[in-house]
Amino acid sequence: MGSSLSRLVGYACAAVGAAFFSTKAIFIKLAYQDQVDAALFLAYRMIFATPVFVAIGAWAYARRRADGEPPPDFASVAWAAFIGLIGYYVASAFDFAGLQYISAALERLVLFTYPLFVMFIGAALYGEAVTGFGIAAAAVTYIGLAIVFAADLPEGGRNTAIGTALVLGAAISFAWHQILAKRVIPRLGSMLFTSIALSTAGVACVLHQVIIGSGSFAASPRFLWLAFGCAIIATVLPTFLINAGLARVSSSAVSMISTVSPIVTIGLAITILGEPFTLADAVGAGLVLAGVGLFTWGDARARKSSPTQQKAEADPLPAPTSAP
Repeated sequence: MGSSLSRLVGYACAAVGAAFFSTKAIFIKLAYQDQVDAALFLAYRMIFATPVFVAIGAWAYARRRADGEPPPDFASVAWAAFIGLIGYYVASAFDFAGLQYISAALERLVLFTYPLFVMFIGAALYGEAVTGFGIAAAAVTYIGLAIVFAADLPEGGRNTAIGTALVLGAAISFAWHQILAKRVIPRLGSMLFTSIALSTAGVACVLHQVIIGSGSFAASPRFLWLAFGCAIIATVLPTFLINAGLARVSSSAVSMISTVSPIVTIGLAITILGEPFTLADAVGAGLVLAGVGLFTWGDARARKSSPTQQKAEADPLPAPTSAP
């Protein structure tokens, strides 16, 4: 009974965490109604979120020392910081910039394809196998994206192309984060790794606004409240919830549950932002969800069939499962 309850709690945490991650684009689009400044919003998001992750890191380090473990080596810390720059600074900079040009729904669908880039990069650089199932899933996904893109192109024109390209850059950056993170997390632990990566990204986002952006931090109270909401509801809370879910159920289960993310974003975009949702959008979104869902399911089956992967699945690495 206790085990069943723990699994139910794990599924609930994963689902709520994925849903909270999905609100990010809504906060951003609402803030852009006041002031279209991607670098400024990103900077404020990390100003509000970074102190929490620093506190998490301090707690994780203290627990590590209390357990008698040695301090983390410099190379591992440096790698975690570098991965944070790729996965959270670079990816977020692309993503927030892309949302200046495209709808929240299209942004979430494009960003949701990052697991396929993980497959492509892993095959190209690390010799990881690409199955026919994976190729089929990728084909379904990108046919779906092409349909949504074609539906949005007549109205958005050049902006749709620019925004989609920027968000694709974010998806590729976060795919690199996933590939590199799983090689460093075992040396640091999930909490300490996440703290170092996100704190480094936070500093980079603020410096980006100072050096590359306008340099000004002037913003309306509404803009600041939306940035605070994005930091806490769409960044801090889902990170905790996803980790809580991964502590109770398998990483493949959490990945499958995360497929609710685009659905939540699309629903919120329609109800809050008033974004149109046509039949073509519905068909394309359905294909994207089906493609990524099938890829995740097929990957989970492959892991279960491999003794090495079974061991990894029994001790999952609780890295965030949704892009920033």
